[in-house]
Amino acid sequence: MDEKRNDRFIKKLGEDKRLREISREWIGKTADYEYGYHFRWMGRPVIQLPQDILAMQELIWELKPDLIIETGIAHGGSLIFYASMLELVGDEGKVLGLDIDIRTANWAEIVRHPMASRIVMIEGSSIEPRVAEKVRAIAQGKRCVLVCLDSNHTHDHVLKELKLYAPLVTKGSYCVVFDTIIEDVHGGHTDRPWGKGNNPKTAVHAYLKTTNRFRIDKRIEDKLVLTVCPDGYLKRVK
Repeated sequence: MDEKRNDRFIKKLGEDKRLREISREWIGKTADYEYGYHFRWMGRPVIQLPQDILAMQELIWELKPDLIIETGIAHGGSLIFYASMLELVGDEGKVLGLDIDIRTANWAEIVRHPMASRIVMIEGSSIEPRVAEKVRAIAQGKRCVLVCLDSNHTHDHVLKELKLYAPLVTKGSYCVVFDTIIEDVHGGHTDRPWGKGNNPKTAVHAYLKTTNRFRIDKRIEDKLVLTVCPDGYLKRVK
């Protein structure tokens, strides 16, 4: 594969303003039909765009993290996906999922899944001090930590999550902030407390003003074209 050729085209993809507009329109329109809810990973609803799933696969295979932290469990599809990738990597990696309310039926499906041995779950708000302290203890001494933020999407909540969990990311790894696309599109749920001006992307930019340890990896979103994480793939560089 000609990686230099790929790089040139990926750069051009990122520079194509009309394509980006079309992509945002597409994501906004398909959100009206809850497009992201139509996919499963190993039997569990994953609630992500296929493009972002593929991007996370590439990151996990490259980084081979020994701990993946995810805020927001929902039906557990993402936990199962991350665990299955760690199974393929073949080391002893674990996935740690946090959720303020892990519904009984979802908990039962996750713990009886073939990938369950790689999954640990904590019930409680991700921004509660007791929960954050448990996570810090589990992350202590890990070689490579990857963090995925995908719970409450308000600015204040995501900013608090970034302050608590981004510092746990090891150098060279990523903090991936999902649904930053809320700032850029119309459509989808209208009964949520987040929206334009109050969402994960606004939190990302507020957080980046406080640290030089992370930079936005634009190449990932340029390559994907369709992503719910514009400006959300944050690579730790220091």
